Amino acid sequence: MERYSDEHLTAEHGVETTQRSESRDSLFLTARFRYSATVEPVRVRIRNLSSGGLMVEYGGNIAIGSPVEVEVRGIGWVAGHVAWCAEQRVGVAFDQEVDPKRARRPVGTGAKNPRRGPGPKL
Repeated sequence: MERYSDEHLTAEHGVETTQRSESRDSLFLTARFRYSATVEPVRVRIRNLSSGGLMVEYGGNIAIGSPVEVEVRGIGWVAGHVAWCAEQRVGVAFDQEVDPKRARRPVGTGAKNPRRGPGPKL
């Protein structure tokens, strides 16, 4: 699992963002994403996730500071705002911290998965 350092970022318009204090894990999850300009949530890919925010791949431009919501598997809908937007990627700062480990937990317990019996006789 790849970890990123707490480096200083500059947003697309030259506005400095705050320095990160938590580590973030590199991962690849699909999620639903919505903001005021979208009627329905759209599918995005989460590229990294920390307790304070995430980065998603998103094809549009969103103004810095815009309120957004992301539905993260294992966590649910999380409210936040756009911290930066550049090159089809969007950084989201959460309004409240989350436990990023919940997104990595298995979705099912296996109890509802169908049992595999012996295969057909040939």
